[in-house]
Amino acid sequence: MEWTGARYADKPTVEVRAWVGAPPGRVWDLVADVTLMPAMSDELQSVEWLDGATRPALGASFVGRNKHASFGEWETTSQVIEYDQGRVFAWAVGDTKSPSAVWRFRLEPKDGGTELSQWMQMGPGRSGLSFAIDAMPDKEQKIVFVRLREFERNMTVVLAHIKKLAEA
Repeated sequence: MEWTGARYADKPTVEVRAWVGAPPGRVWDLVADVTLMPAMSDELQSVEWLDGATRPALGASFVGRNKHASFGEWETTSQVIEYDQGRVFAWAVGDTKSPSAVWRFRLEPKDGGTELSQWMQMGPGRSGLSFAIDAMPDKEQKIVFVRLREFERNMTVVLAHIKKLAEA
């Protein structure tokens, strides 16, 4: 990732892509099971569907519990905001009108397999990162950049795990 100088209010984004040698249906089954994600992430510790939901559907909510060396432990509630089975799965963290983040998986059939992407947007709503920015406003651009790089690294690991599981 190259330096962008983005500020939190810019709603910066990061995206990672991977080609998976498996049909989209197989990849979708893994992507849509958010309860698998903690096994693929050092930060995400657990996921639990809320209100009787057991899988993604527009409007369904889940709690994610996270842990980070610099930020400690926290939990967030996310709501599915985009769901096109086999193609797109996206959720907003916190308030859907002003989320602290938006996350999205996209799948496209490609070359006998699946082009898988994971994308995320910071903000515009406040997050744990907002407290670091409040404490060091002169370092906001660096704080945002470092966190985007962390997300990029973590997303690369997640896609590699999905690829391995789908191709097994």
